[in-house]
Amino acid sequence: MNVYTTDSIRNVVLLGHGGCGKTSLVEAMAYVSGLTGRLGKVSDGTTISDYDKEEIKRKFSINTSVVPLIWKDTKINLLDTPGYFDFVGEAEEAVAAADAAIIVVSGKAGVEVGTEKAWELCEKYKLPRMFFVSEMDVDHASFREVVEKLTELYGKKIAPFYQPMRENEKFVGYINVMKMAGRRFTGIGTREECEIPEYSKANLDIYREAMMDAVAETSEEFMERYFAGDEFSVGEIRAAMKTNVNDGSIIPVSMGSSIELRNIHNLMNDIVELFPSPDKKKCAGINMKTNEIFEGDYNFATSKSAYVFKTIADPFIGKYSLIKVCSGVIKSDDTLYNATTETEEKISKLYVMRANKPEEVSELHAGDIGAIGKAGCKTGDTLSTKAVPVVYGKTEISKPYTYMAYKAKNKGDEDKISQALAKIMDEDLTVKSVNDSENRQTLLYGMGDQHLAVIVSMLAEKYKVDVELTKPKVAFRETLRKKSDVEYKYKKQSGGHGQYGHVKMTFEPSGDLETPYVFEQQVVGGAVPKNYFPAVEKGIQESVQKGPLAGYPVVGVKAVLYDGSYHPVDSSEMAFKTAAIQAFKKGFMEASPILLEPIETLTVLVPDKYTGDVMGDLNKRRGRVLGMNPAGAGKTEVVADVPMMELFGYSTDLRSMTGGSGTYSYEFARYEQTPSDVQEKEVAARAAEV
Repeated sequence: MNVYTTDSIRNVVLLGHGGCGKTSLVEAMAYVSGLTGRLGKVSDGTTISDYDKEEIKRKFSINTSVVPLIWKDTKINLLDTPGYFDFVGEAEEAVAAADAAIIVVSGKAGVEVGTEKAWELCEKYKLPRMFFVSEMDVDHASFREVVEKLTELYGKKIAPFYQPMRENEKFVGYINVMKMAGRRFTGIGTREECEIPEYSKANLDIYREAMMDAVAETSEEFMERYFAGDEFSVGEIRAAMKTNVNDGSIIPVSMGSSIELRNIHNLMNDIVELFPSPDKKKCAGINMKTNEIFEGDYNFATSKSAYVFKTIADPFIGKYSLIKVCSGVIKSDDTLYNATTETEEKISKLYVMRANKPEEVSELHAGDIGAIGKAGCKTGDTLSTKAVPVVYGKTEISKPYTYMAYKAKNKGDEDKISQALAKIMDEDLTVKSVNDSENRQTLLYGMGDQHLAVIVSMLAEKYKVDVELTKPKVAFRETLRKKSDVEYKYKKQSGGHGQYGHVKMTFEPSGDLETPYVFEQQVVGGAVPKNYFPAVEKGIQESVQKGPLAGYPVVGVKAVLYDGSYHPVDSSEMAFKTAAIQAFKKGFMEASPILLEPIETLTVLVPDKYTGDVMGDLNKRRGRVLGMNPAGAGKTEVVADVPMMELFGYSTDLRSMTGGSGTYSYEFARYEQTPSDVQEKEVAARAAEV
């Protein structure tokens, strides 16, 4: 592939609800631009960007793919993202590397939750954007309904650029709203002028007015002319569009058919003409040597730097670090400095990735997207020069809250699973593997149940290891509510020296649930010699690790050794330690032992209309609502304390209740007494395990 300068590059992310047609649109653009000679289909598993076996099997995108194509001497780096919420981390990485976005909306399904989430992502990263209404060839597709809904949601900035012409349920052409001219399709990328059909004129007037409204809103001069009844020229409209698409005050709406390759050429023209090149955007990091701000700003003339925005770690194609060049020009023989790890990376080859196919290039200019093979860097690292070591802020990736316990199906696979998961976690920052030694389980975290299912399938398909997911155990604690007074005499005679240790102890609540135990001795008159006190405490220390009630760690116990006896020959540290362990078991069970369960502070963000459903569901989960706060944009934040064990499966339930629009997070708050019925079940379950 040729080398492209910064002003001839467009980095465009495709966002939208799952199944809205993003991957099909990439395929259509690749075909129309001449990148491919055959139109692949998602249903056949033959698209460029969905190359992974899991994607082909499930028929939806799981990973972000980069597909560079050339149109009008401009390199368009398309970032095709997954639409399903379980793979939001991939979309977040892509948005951070993009300079503009196309939000794809299905003309048949209309505006969906994923459409609104895509808008929110663009708002967060201040990305210029346009909408593309896909599937205009499908029966019952309605461009008008989509535009009405978008205008209702986002106001007068929504500006339809084209109006579809449909005859006998066929998509036969379009009207250019800016030029007020009809076009009828004659072939792939070709069309001819035609009269505007009578049936289109009512909607056309609405779209024309919407476009003029949007243009008039861009300046006071335009507003005055608009109210005076002046007509804007095509040149004025086009100039206003370019400026105002960049600052987000106009959002164009395009449409077409990816399957029939209709109106795709206009979309690519608009990308080149209306979307900004990288040098129109700001990009700043920290110079680690001077501690001053380093303004990269995608300037090819400044010191070279690049941000690693994604990692591909595939057992078949190897490891590639996808980079966006933030400043300077990076060449294939450069040695770059990783300021995060304080190591140097020798670049032997530079690539441009076409999905999973690397193509060698000699250099990458500021603003371009490429890849480095077999590098030691990770997602979020910055590469620069040692003379000007730069670090850019890491992309904010969603935190995973859904988790399951997992174990190897085949003994001896543990190391292989660990290595495979490390590679998966390199690729996907929303995957976490956590060792919960307290409950003797390993936990796998992801963004939802579907995400976890995909990870398990990837382990089997790619890495040839099988794991089994099970419901995770909850990290209960044990404590006591009353005071007990016990004694235990450990006496053993077995020829020669015997064993003798005798303790009298009290056990009571310490009032501090953060600390396992407090040990005191109040022995008078040397009934138990001082040199055995540490042995008694060691017995308590061991006992609290696995409580007598259900085998959970013990907290909040005050143990007092106040009396006992010893034998001058047979007593030993071992004997007193054993006596203390047995005294603890007996004393703990006599002091009204209880289970404590972890309580999480849950924060749920939902559209106002779902607040009642969420509150009702939280009550069923033994939750206590602490507050409700308006969060703007028609959303409410609900904060509640909920037992950890009741949050299992919450991700799926919340999505079901809110149509996928609700999000949540939680953090540990404290331990509280478990209700008696829950305690009985848990104690019985633990007894059955032993």
